[in-house]
Amino acid sequence: MPVLVVALGSRLSAAENPRPNLLFIYADDQSYKTLSCYPESPNWVKTPNIDRLAEQGIRFDRCYLGAWCMPSRAGVLTGRLQHAIRSMTMEGTYPGSRYDPAQCPFWPAEARRQGYQTAQIGKWHTGTDTGYGRDWDFQIVWNRPAHPENAGNYYKEQILTFNGEERLVKGYSTDNYTDWAVDYIQGDGRDPNKPWYLWLCYGAIHGPTTPADRHKGALADRTAPVPADILGPWPDKPAYLEKTKAWMEGPDGRPAKRGKAAKKGSVGDRPGQTYDRWIQQVNECMMAVDEGVGRVLRALEESGQRGKTLVVYTADQGYGLGEHGFNQKVAPYDATIAAPLIVSRPGTLPEGKVCRHPVNSPDLVELFCREAGVRLPWKTHGRDIRPLLADPETTAWDSPMLLTHTGRSYGAETDAIPTGGRLTDTSNTPWYAMLRDGRYKYVRMLVENETEELYDLAADPEELVNLAAKPEHRARLESLRAKTIDELRRTEAGFVDSMPPTKAMNGGN
Repeated sequence: MPVLVVALGSRLSAAENPRPNLLFIYADDQSYKTLSCYPESPNWVKTPNIDRLAEQGIRFDRCYLGAWCMPSRAGVLTGRLQHAIRSMTMEGTYPGSRYDPAQCPFWPAEARRQGYQTAQIGKWHTGTDTGYGRDWDFQIVWNRPAHPENAGNYYKEQILTFNGEERLVKGYSTDNYTDWAVDYIQGDGRDPNKPWYLWLCYGAIHGPTTPADRHKGALADRTAPVPADILGPWPDKPAYLEKTKAWMEGPDGRPAKRGKAAKKGSVGDRPGQTYDRWIQQVNECMMAVDEGVGRVLRALEESGQRGKTLVVYTADQGYGLGEHGFNQKVAPYDATIAAPLIVSRPGTLPEGKVCRHPVNSPDLVELFCREAGVRLPWKTHGRDIRPLLADPETTAWDSPMLLTHTGRSYGAETDAIPTGGRLTDTSNTPWYAMLRDGRYKYVRMLVENETEELYDLAADPEELVNLAAKPEHRARLESLRAKTIDELRRTEAGFVDSMPPTKAMNGGN
């Protein structure tokens, strides 16, 4: 762990710095390339409100909360990685799922017991039990696991649960969630005598990616840079990429979604849609989220709570926008799983800074609990990232970060690595372990005799060149492989001693 240890509240005395409010804003399937404060975004993307949040805080280059929606959310509720989340399981019609709260406690329940009022607004995707009255004092949620028939209604006519009571609600969901969050911050349903934690979970920009009516067509005719390897081939990458390729050359020579051509004038997410129209649509959908963030920040400012509130903006994971042939999440590339992350509290944290060190979901739980003074009675996997917030540009940080993808399986279900369909039951992507160590990323697919991956993200941020087979990188490959095994042991991965050998381990390139 880093030698540098600095408390976040070092600028203020304990008397001047009481337990902060915690506002956790969570988008869905959001590439960091959809925020204009990230230099990788097209130059016509504009997200002024989230940019302002970054100017008032620390922007992390990358954040890895999970490979897909449900394990990401389970991680930020438990502080544990997917392979060690006990009793969580999928059942019934997707996205049906359940968990035993005695074996799988969520940290907001402890925050409640230790003096916080807890609230959640928006998408719920973690078991049919939303935890109202146990984990949450105040809750307005779209419970997808409990209503599979309504689970596709990301933007309209949602079955919502208001503090335990269900009702059908019309209107554009992003705006609805923002309205309720603003009301809560301003005092509706909130205990004025307690610090609060609000988890605001937008469903945007998840498919069917649907901009608000006021934003449809706002970015028409904009042209997006095409990823270098959108059409392949990918000779130095694992074989599954041939099953996940989503793009073809369109009639005008620009990429288009694979499959039958869309009807003339279509702007939906469907086969035949042009690459440019898809990128326009994604960013048009993002505009309502940016407006919502602006409204929520104004509510904090107008109610005098901005300096008292630690604000964290992120997303459950990224979403591939053509990179490596993807139009999905799950795969271990930054384009598909890396989320944006901004942390802000004016007067307490540095402002306008960028941190190159990545974090994961247990790290955020550790941060929230340490800042709130909440002690958890179970083991978590998080690192104390407060030194990174105190000095975002520090080089005194030597702590590798692990992420695992085990499909739709959790906890003890992951102790045995499956073969066949269950190994690739999520978006045709096999199970894997991924480690970030400084500028390098290591990936080990849990497939026998498969290619390992090693990327220098400083020299090759788009992960185009796999260094794993290059002799000059052999020592680094072996070192990162060993560090990954160490982290799997630390985080209680039952499969750590039964991982299949890789191509390099079998003597191949």
